[in-house]
Parts: sequence; structure tokens; C-alpha cells
Amino acid sequence: MKFHNSIGPNPRVVRMFMAEKGFEVPRVEVDLLGGENRREPYLKINPSGQCPALELDDGSVLAEITAICEYIDEVKKDTPSLIGDTAEERAKTRMWVRRIDLNIVEPALNGFRFAEGLKLFQNRVHCIPQAADDLKETARKKLVWLDGLMGSKPFIAGDKITLADVVLFAFLDFLGTVKQPLSPDCKNLTAWFGRMKARPSAAA
Repeated sequence: MKFHNSIGPNPRVVRMFMAEKGFEVPRVEVDLLGGENRREPYLKINPSGQCPALELDDGSVLAEITAICEYIDEVKKDTPSLIGDTAEERAKTRMWVRRIDLNIVEPALNGFRFAEGLKLFQNRVHCIPQAADDLKETARKKLVWLDGLMGSKPFIAGDKITLADVVLFAFLDFLGTVKQPLSPDCKNLTAWFGRMKARPSAAA
């Protein structure tokens, strides 16, 4: 088994998830800045040209961070599940992953790609520079919305860490380096971010 790793928040989500689960696998580094992910032989591994990818022992490949993490959660059963132990818990985790992905991660990342990251992405994806500010504002508003829902909960979905926390943390940590920091007015999320930052997996 091999984990095709690179810089960026997407691979970090999986690395953090692996660390939380105690799942270790050899890594192959992919030069994302050099465009290695957009040409052969990497495209034979993951035709979408994206990182990360988990190559299984039989040669088949899993891509997309949610799919990889759910696979790891299922095969590594000797550590607590980060998806959920019951149908209700799993549904809540997937609900929050979906909300975070669609309402915060995607608009914020596209805001970055269409602005600060334009030189890197303009020849890789369809970029809409004029939409950058509105996309960033969309993500900011949803973070305020999420902050209001957090209350005193220690984690996004309740009393224990889940994939939703790992996804949001990895992306917020990255966004803070590209001019989209978490507003200190989001006091609940700021406290949550500090707790996540202190976890050993944050160094993964």
C-alpha cells in the first residue's frame, strides 16, 4: 500500500486522519508545484490529476479525501471510529463534512485559486477572478453561522472528534496562510481551533 502525498490541505486531511487512527503506510511524494500530478505516470494512478491518492495492495487506487478516510476508518478497527459507531453518528458526521465542504472549503479555496493562487491555477482549472471576493465572503459568513451553532460543544458533531473536525481544521489552517484567517469574532471556533492545533495529529 502507498500513499501519494503532496503539499496542500487535501493530503493533510488524510495525514491527520491517519495519525488519529494510528494508520501508517509508506508515502510517495508528488511535486504538486511542478505539475507532476497533471502528467504521466501519475495520471495512470489518479486520472483526475489530484492529490492525494491511496494505492492499495492489489494495485487499485482510492482518491478523494472523504473516500480515503472512510476506507481507513473501516479497515483500522482497533482504534476509535472517526466516522461514527452508530448509523446516527455516521449520518451526522457525513452531514457536517458535506456542509463544511460545500459551504466553507469550496468557496474559500476557489477564492484563493482565483486570486492569490491565480498564477499557479490559471492553466490548471477554469478560474473566475471576478468571483474571488464574493466566494471568500460566502465562506466567512458560513463560518460565522457555524460558530453560532458550535456553542460549548468540544467538536463539530458533538462530544468526540470526527472527520468533520479534521477537514475543517486542515483547511482553516491553510487558509490562514493565504489571507483568509479565521475571524477572532468566531470565539467558539477559535477555541475549537486551538484544541485541534494542540492535538499531536496536527503535526502530521
